[in-house]
Amino acid sequence: MKHKTSPFLTAVLCFAFSTCSINVVAEDNDTSLEPASLQQLPSYNDALTLATPLDLKQAISLALERNPDMHITQQRIALANAQVIESLAAFYPLVKGRIGYDYSDNPAQVFGMIVAQRDFQSSDMGNINNPGGRTNFRPEITANLSLFNGGQDYYRYKVAELGVEISELERSSLHNNLIQTVTDNFYALLVAKENQLIAQRSKDAVSRELKNAEIRYKEGTILKSDVLSLQVRQANTEEWLIQATNGIEMAKTGLRTLLDLDTFSPVETLTQDNITLPTAPSSITEALMSAEAKRPEIQMAEKLVSTRTQQVKIAQGEHLPRVGAYLSYGANGQDGSINSNQDNVSTGISLEMDLFSGFGTQQRIKQAERRLEEARLNARKTRLQINQEVKNTYLALAEALQRYKVSATSVTAADEAFRLVTAQFQAGTASVTRYIEAEVARDQADARTIAARFDTLRAYAALQQVTGNWE
Repeated sequence: MKHKTSPFLTAVLCFAFSTCSINVVAEDNDTSLEPASLQQLPSYNDALTLATPLDLKQAISLALERNPDMHITQQRIALANAQVIESLAAFYPLVKGRIGYDYSDNPAQVFGMIVAQRDFQSSDMGNINNPGGRTNFRPEITANLSLFNGGQDYYRYKVAELGVEISELERSSLHNNLIQTVTDNFYALLVAKENQLIAQRSKDAVSRELKNAEIRYKEGTILKSDVLSLQVRQANTEEWLIQATNGIEMAKTGLRTLLDLDTFSPVETLTQDNITLPTAPSSITEALMSAEAKRPEIQMAEKLVSTRTQQVKIAQGEHLPRVGAYLSYGANGQDGSINSNQDNVSTGISLEMDLFSGFGTQQRIKQAERRLEEARLNARKTRLQINQEVKNTYLALAEALQRYKVSATSVTAADEAFRLVTAQFQAGTASVTRYIEAEVARDQADARTIAARFDTLRAYAALQQVTGNWE
């Protein structure tokens, strides 16, 4: 008699030989469950060359686009989202396909094979003790579904969700820090350029007076000591110019790193003379309240506490029973020619519960509780540190504003004093010592004013960062 092979069993065979296990949640290359913003991660051109000078806004925008740390955080967010999708797999059935081959001459196993293959005949009872060898082919599909796992699957899902939020907050923190760092380096470069101009002006002025002094010395109208004093001052101005020039290159190196530019890539900044000086918040309390509400580091610490709380519940879930269901569909045949009369189905529900685990569960709960307490203490420490940062930065901004007001008033007086002393020195009525003092006083007044001005801008940028106000 010719048997018809079941189409479903044929599919089972093909499936069993082609795959060992599938997860019905999603295939590995399926990105449909990821947020649209993560399916296409940003890319950038490594060979970027800056053709024009940058203003501050352009520098910040370029850093946010190109800085490797920003791309690292984007990858971490994508990883966290993948972990959320992975945690959802616990709520779906796990379907597997397999095919087995067995051979035995054990009477008990052979009898089981005969019955499973639905090939039992009454004559088989006569040789039950010596049935000979027999083969058994079994393709099958099995499905397992966790009905209850002590709540652990749910809490793992919540932990994965919190992981996404923490990754996004890490990105926000890096965003704020990067803006502040770029701003600080941008202003540092402007300060270095201003210092170079002052140093060059001082060097030119001293060199000019040194030439005049040498002529007057030859004429016998001034002493050799006056010429030597000017030569010493000229050496000091040259050293200052070297330091200022080196400061420019160091500031440019910092910007290149932040913007992910080549080591020798040109980078220039626009001079911003019309920058309006900022004002401090009305009170330090206002700054502290802003930091408490907006700083991502505080929110990250709180999310970590929530994560550790869920992990305690995961550990506690080991005390609860686990309930699962299974389904198996397959067929048994002796020579691989399987038909629909030989298929069978098995299904059932199982309940498991750990009665004694060598105190391992209790210790895992204690470890989770200790990590939770650590996270709470870390959250408190983070708040204290941020409060200190806000207070220090607020005071630094207030100090820089006062310094600028004081130094700005001295510039006009120093310039006028230098002009008068220069005229007196050229007329021979002022000593070289007085000339050098006036020249140094003018340069120091200009340098202090420039430093105070940009210190104010940098302190304001730092205050924006510590209060979480960068957007």
